[in-house]
Amino acid sequence: MKQLSLFLAFFTLLGCTAHSQNSVSLNTGDPAPLFSLPYATKDTIGRAPLNISDYIGKNAVVLAFYPADWSGGCTKEMCTMRDNFADLAKLHASVFGISGDYIFSHHEWAKYHQLPFTLLSDHSHEVAKKYLSYNETSGYNQRTVYVIDTSGKIAYIDRKYNPQDEKSFNELQGAISRLKQ
Repeated sequence: MKQLSLFLAFFTLLGCTAHSQNSVSLNTGDPAPLFSLPYATKDTIGRAPLNISDYIGKNAVVLAFYPADWSGGCTKEMCTMRDNFADLAKLHASVFGISGDYIFSHHEWAKYHQLPFTLLSDHSHEVAKKYLSYNETSGYNQRTVYVIDTSGKIAYIDRKYNPQDEKSFNELQGAISRLKQ
């Protein structure tokens, strides 16, 4: 009986420990995790990694995590950002798309769709994991959007961004707009 009690106590403790390691959260008001990643635009492939800290403090930073280049939903999401890029720029927002695709795919996809913003290559998904935007089951990024304010704090999170619903983009745009008030 004593062995059974010790056994149950051990697994209860193990379960609590495992749960506490997986219960990491990232919320509005938290400092945004900093990172450097390779990148591409429609015009170039970056030879040195882009440091996100170089953009914080100048504008609001939009991080749009998406599963993969060339897929229907991701194309819709990034083309919506493209079509509204001028409005986002007027709100002093810098837009970055992030997926696990390589920079060469990013470059061709951005060129094909004339995307006017930078696509970051997080092939190891380390940044997506920091931003709780990685789906371990599928092996792809989840579609999530973050806004980082000029002080480097997370100002907005949409963990269920829906490119098929205009409401998701409107909420993002509203959140950026409120940063200027």
